[in-house]
Amino acid sequence: MQNSEKRVPKNPVKFKVTLTQEQKEAKSVLLNNKITVLSGIAGTSKTFLAVQTALDQFFKRNVNRITIMRPTVATEDLGHLPGSVDEKMAMWMIPIVENMYLMYNKQNIDKMISEGSIRMLPLQFTQGITFVNEFVILDEAQNATVEQTAMVLTRLGEGSTVVLTGDPKQIQLKQANKSGLQKLINLTDTIDKLAYVELVNNHRDPIVEQIVKYYV
Repeated sequence: MQNSEKRVPKNPVKFKVTLTQEQKEAKSVLLNNKITVLSGIAGTSKTFLAVQTALDQFFKRNVNRITIMRPTVATEDLGHLPGSVDEKMAMWMIPIVENMYLMYNKQNIDKMISEGSIRMLPLQFTQGITFVNEFVILDEAQNATVEQTAMVLTRLGEGSTVVLTGDPKQIQLKQANKSGLQKLINLTDTIDKLAYVELVNNHRDPIVEQIVKYYV
C-alpha cells in the first residue's frame, strides 16, 4: 500500500492548454467531491478534463499517484492481443495518454508512467486494492458493469478521488442494462460527496455535433 503522507507542494505547473469556463466550473466540482460522474456526448472533453485535473493534483502534490482504468470492451473482435499485461493495456489507454501529451511534456509523461506515478490498472486487478492519496479515473465508464463499478468505488481510501467519465448513450456492452454508470448517476442526490457533471460544449470539429445528433 502507498504511504498515506502527501508530498510537499511545489510551484504550479503550466499546462499547454487553458481550460474554458465550462471546464473550470466542472473541475471545481471534481475537486470538491470524493466521486464524480463526468458525462457528455462525444467531443465534450470528458477524458481531457479528468486527466488535466489528475495531473494538476499530482503536480500540486495533493495526491501521490494517478491510477487510470478503462473497460476493455471493443465494437469488433480483434482476436487475442499478444504481449504482457502492460503491453495489452497500452492499446486501450492510447486516448488517455494522448490527452496527457496534449497538455504536458511527452517525455515527462512517459517518465511518470515508467516510474509508476501514472498507473494503468486493468479492472480485474482492482480487487483487494485500496486507493490511498490517489486520483483515480475510470474512463469510458458506461462500459463498466454494475459489479465492476461497485468494485472500483469500494476501493476508495484516504485522500483519494474517483472520477468516472462516460456517456450512457455510448454503451458498448452486449446488455446495455448491465452498465453501472446510469445507476450511479441516479444516486447522486442520495450519497454525500457523489456528484454528477454534464459537459455540453463540443471541442472537436463542428461536424461532430451533427454526427452525434443522427448516429447516437
